[in-house]
Amino acid sequence: MTCPCGKGESIEVCCGPILSGTKKAETAEELMRARYTAYATHDVDFVISSHDPKTSGEVDRANTEAWAKSSEWLGLQILATDGGSAADTEGTVEFIASYKLQKMKLDHRERASFKKEDGTWFFVDGVELKGPPIVRSEPRVGRNDPCPCGSGKKYKKCHGVDA
Repeated sequence: MTCPCGKGESIEVCCGPILSGTKKAETAEELMRARYTAYATHDVDFVISSHDPKTSGEVDRANTEAWAKSSEWLGLQILATDGGSAADTEGTVEFIASYKLQKMKLDHRERASFKKEDGTWFFVDGVELKGPPIVRSEPRVGRNDPCPCGSGKKYKKCHGVDA
């Protein structure tokens, strides 16, 4: 099975050893990838244990587990990292986690902060970022316009029924 984090390796080679505790994440990005994989595999214990020990008690386990299990995890895209190397003690990772919830595709874009204590990386906090604005390249279809699918019906009676 390919690792959900998107690196292209098997989960057994990639994030699996970090999730099982047999290997520590060497960088903030590795921990970010492992946390995404934990959500995708419903490993809420790892999500909580990789959280900053000072605030991990604030994590709502029931809501975290419900979100992880009710979502279909589609992929992780790392946009930028700042610090967070093996030699650093702090770092940030900007990412987009894509998932589907109740048939709706969503992108969660965040700048996450990490810190390393005694050789172990922890997630500290995240700030959700707004994505770029959606720009239409074509004019909006009006309710009474012909449906763009070519059926000959008005949009409101064809594909506009659910809109």
